[in-house]
Amino acid sequence: MKNLTQFIMGVLLATLMVVFLTNTAVAQDPVKVAPEHYKVLLENDRVRVLEYVSKPGDKEAMHSHPANLLYMLSGATVKFTLPDGKTTESQLKAGEVGWREAETHAVENVGNTDAHVLIIELKEPEKK
Repeated sequence: MKNLTQFIMGVLLATLMVVFLTNTAVAQDPVKVAPEHYKVLLENDRVRVLEYVSKPGDKEAMHSHPANLLYMLSGATVKFTLPDGKTTESQLKAGEVGWREAETHAVENVGNTDAHVLIIELKEPEKK
């Protein structure tokens, strides 16, 4: 009976690990995860330009971005949650430009204003 209990606990633990790692490892395209927030304005073999809009209280599931340039069209306060659970809050200011390396995160608009951001995602560099 003890061996059966240990076996069941091992299977449950392994299943939980696979589910967690799968969700983290294959975090999805933000346009597929939250199409109500992301709109593709331009895409070619070098870049993808996204328009991002969220209202106060809006939350998005875990998703990934390649390295990207951000241009804040409006001011807002957002909270980023990383796959390991660590959170950071950012104050976005209208007219500000920012750089983010490739990352996976969930986003929540924790302020009281809409967030409106232009995101320029970089693709693989042109091969010479």
